[in-house]
Amino acid sequence: MRFSLAPYRLRLLFRAAFLLLALAAVAMALYLLWEEKQLSYRNYQYGFKKTEAQIAAKLHHPTGQLALLNPGRAPVAPLRPLLLPYSAIDFDDPTKVQQAIEMAGCLVQYGDYGAVCAAIGSNPWAGGFVYLAGSFASGALQPHPKGEREVGQAHRLRVAVSLRGQTYRWIAPFETLANPDAEPGAGLRGRLTGFADLGGDVVPSRPMKDFRGWIWQDGHCVDGEDGPDCRRRSFYSVRLPVGVLRDALFQKTRPVWPPADLDRIRLRVEALPPGDGTALFDSDRGGATPPFSLADLAPLLLPGETLRIRKLPAAAGEPELIRLVGEIDQPYEPPRWLAGIIRRLPVEGFDSPLEARETVATPLGSYELVLTGNVGTVNKGLAVVATRVSWFVGAMLLAIGLAWLAIEIGIVRRITALTRRAASVSRVVRGTGAVDGAGLEDLRGPDELGVLAAGLADLLQRVKEDVEREHIRAEQEKDMWHAVGHEIMSPLQSLMALHGGRDDDSSRYIARMQQAIRILYGSASPSEAFQSTTLQVEAVDVDAFLRNVASNAPCVGIAEVRYAGGNGPVLVRADEYSLEDVVTHVLRNADRYRPAGTPITLTLAAGGNGATVTIHNQGPAIDEEMIDKIFEYGVSDQPESGAHGNRGQGLFVAKTYMAKMGGTITAVNTGDGVSFVLGLQRAG
Repeated sequence: MRFSLAPYRLRLLFRAAFLLLALAAVAMALYLLWEEKQLSYRNYQYGFKKTEAQIAAKLHHPTGQLALLNPGRAPVAPLRPLLLPYSAIDFDDPTKVQQAIEMAGCLVQYGDYGAVCAAIGSNPWAGGFVYLAGSFASGALQPHPKGEREVGQAHRLRVAVSLRGQTYRWIAPFETLANPDAEPGAGLRGRLTGFADLGGDVVPSRPMKDFRGWIWQDGHCVDGEDGPDCRRRSFYSVRLPVGVLRDALFQKTRPVWPPADLDRIRLRVEALPPGDGTALFDSDRGGATPPFSLADLAPLLLPGETLRIRKLPAAAGEPELIRLVGEIDQPYEPPRWLAGIIRRLPVEGFDSPLEARETVATPLGSYELVLTGNVGTVNKGLAVVATRVSWFVGAMLLAIGLAWLAIEIGIVRRITALTRRAASVSRVVRGTGAVDGAGLEDLRGPDELGVLAAGLADLLQRVKEDVEREHIRAEQEKDMWHAVGHEIMSPLQSLMALHGGRDDDSSRYIARMQQAIRILYGSASPSEAFQSTTLQVEAVDVDAFLRNVASNAPCVGIAEVRYAGGNGPVLVRADEYSLEDVVTHVLRNADRYRPAGTPITLTLAAGGNGATVTIHNQGPAIDEEMIDKIFEYGVSDQPESGAHGNRGQGLFVAKTYMAKMGGTITAVNTGDGVSFVLGLQRAG
């Protein structure tokens, strides 16, 4: 007897279709996870390179070099001098001093406009001096008459330096310098004459020879209310002659620089008012904000990344300068079977370690940065997505299984029984000619198959009765049975084709589910470049330049930019394209914070050796604690910057370009908003 698959072909096709649907759902999920793993790995590589570029740019900047040269920085109280990435500071020029300490980032912020930078130069032959530069707020400075040994009625600085068992003390009263060319309200400028501090307000008759100090008081009130008694910011620059350090430079042996005991030097700086009042500024005051340190790089690291820094050449057994590891949150732990599937998804290069190296050169040597990635966090992050996908896949498989079970029990089983019993009737009729009901009563029902079974049963019963009554019509009945069999098989085949076809509602629903999930899941170092940019500085008419910027601002989406024109051409030293970048960054910053409908004003003021461009917008003031930090890379008040693109990069670029053009940029809170002041050198 030959076995034939013909009677089972439709049933096998139907069951194979459901099996293929289940396999397609699983394959689709695996493909989506594989694509997600590839995308996550590419994103991690991009983030890794971005982190490396940010860290390298930060450490190539003088602020980062300062942190490299002072890795074991102690707390700021008491004050300790830092090793600068410069050979010395031109302490006689306030602009150069401010530019040097701001670029190096050595200022310790104390609040209430108090700040100080204590440092030594990287070149020992610059004299072995300790430099102090800082600011404080006070009323109008009271000068000390020259030749008067009583200094208690003048503003003065008191400085103490302790090292190697010795303590040096100075007191430096303010002595004004006549400036007949100064404009009204331009502020004060004077000398800080250093005397040995004898413990009282009486100083020796002669000042100390190598002590140098200057002080400049701004003409603007820091509290926003102009008046003769308002507080103004005073900026000072002092060079301290420390005898022990200077004597070590002239020994026969090669001097060790920086001094090995640099971190054990203690300084204290006090700004004293006239009389016996409380000090206007004291470096021993608590709550100071320290400068940038290497430990501040930790937030830039992605989870699991490791940053190692060492000095070159590295000797065997020499410890690393610092080792930082990105903080890892408690990850979601997926089931072991799901973690195994994710781990086995093939992604090119996934098993190779990620590592980046960078060398940073400083005046006192080179340092190597080694950043190591942790691709294991990609799998841990993917586990969350995989868990969500597993729920969808499970729901799809459950729906497919329920649909198959319902059709199998409700349709296929009854069709099989009906077919089998019909075949049995056919065999009996062909064999003996007898006809019975074939046991179809249990297949009766209100649906199509029940009606068909009932009709078949009634028909068979009628045929049986006719056969018994009219035996003589056996041949006719036999022909009728052939006709009836033909008519029954045709609707059965039609029903099988109908419920297994592509237009079935269940198939369309499942296809829509697949399409919905495909739509849901299928779709989907700059800073170093800024530092290495070379600008072409030339003479630029800043008046015409600002007119052009104001007229073209609406073309880049910044409306209501107004320029209060000057009195004619003003030539400054600048790179026109870089200056346009600076102004554009500031304009976009102003546009983001100004109230709707208010203008942004540009004003130009020209002096003897420089020109000042002021960009003012109405809006909220900048927090005083942030006003000196907004120009640092990565600083932004938008917690989701690094998401919005706002990496705190615009103002950093502006400050860097202005420094390269020999200018400055500062932010000043005004009564109704914020002004950014750009200082440029005059050409010619």
